[in-house]
Amino acid sequence: MAPSRLTLPPARRRDALTMALVVPLQGPAGIFGPSCESCGTLAMEETNEEGGVLGRELRLLPVDGGAAPAEVAREVAALVTAGTVEAVAGWHISAVREAVAPAIGGRVPYAYTALYEGGEHRPGVFLTGETPDLQLGPTLDWFAETVGVRRWTIVGDDYVWPRRSADAARRYLRRIDGTVCDEMYVPLGTTRFDAVVRRVERSGCEAVLMLLIGDDAVEFNKAFAAVGMDRDILRFSSLIDENVLLASGAENTRGLMTSAGYFEDLATASGLDFAAWYSRRFGPEAPVLNSLGESCYEGVRLLTALMRRAGSTDVRSMLAVSDGLSYESPRGTVELRDRHLQQRVFLAAADGLSWDVIQQL
Repeated sequence: MAPSRLTLPPARRRDALTMALVVPLQGPAGIFGPSCESCGTLAMEETNEEGGVLGRELRLLPVDGGAAPAEVAREVAALVTAGTVEAVAGWHISAVREAVAPAIGGRVPYAYTALYEGGEHRPGVFLTGETPDLQLGPTLDWFAETVGVRRWTIVGDDYVWPRRSADAARRYLRRIDGTVCDEMYVPLGTTRFDAVVRRVERSGCEAVLMLLIGDDAVEFNKAFAAVGMDRDILRFSSLIDENVLLASGAENTRGLMTSAGYFEDLATASGLDFAAWYSRRFGPEAPVLNSLGESCYEGVRLLTALMRRAGSTDVRSMLAVSDGLSYESPRGTVELRDRHLQQRVFLAAADGLSWDVIQQL
């Protein structure tokens, strides 16, 4: 496993409650890893300032979620079996969740923090990320009603999240008389998008639904703008952050939009307090604060809140008290229903290297 790029306090004390923080440190999603680790650290420190969890100090043990899914699952399962960790949280792609969830098998609570395609109900899994009903469907409605865009081409990485999200997009588009003009998938880690861009141009679409991860999204943005397609065709991605904007370059983000439950510049009291706290803690050289990183803060805090409510780290006890759990977070007031976090989602447009939040969906 690649070493963590942030030094988290080691989980050594017997009285500590250790939680695995599974975030990508390599591969196309590795661009998100430092932000995720930093926000997880904030959640841990806040928890310990409050007295810890059930009278125990909280510690995070980083696990590289950017490795092959089976490899990540083996490492996490070994930590659980050995009793080294009593909970698992973190942002990683759905292919990793699909391997990790059955490997854990409900033995410890698992907070999956990424936005995802929906439908996860395995024992002990709690989900803090946005789902298509909150994020993708309302966004496609907005495009149709506000800018008259109904003709889409889908470009995604070839794994579970893009393909199932595309299925959801087709269902939503049928409701609004929309059309999928073309649909194509590339291997994770693709660096050349010339042929994809040419195919997008031939499709006759008005917008591209980008279901690409990290570095792949960066390369697509560069190829897309290089041929001037950003002048006429909009792009929307439900998984894109400030790291991707920075890596893409301001000249390649025109007409690019996203939606998420959290933005650093969102003018809410809780969100602004979180951003100020992050800046004080990590300073001017801090990893970018973004929705993906904040989701790791959310996952750690959610599990600690559930443990406190249940008075236990036992999965069944936590499940028994989970429905209706509500608390204030950087995303505002959130509530757990059917193990999914109910939250507001906002639409934003790229303004160079930052996001301009347009409205709540």
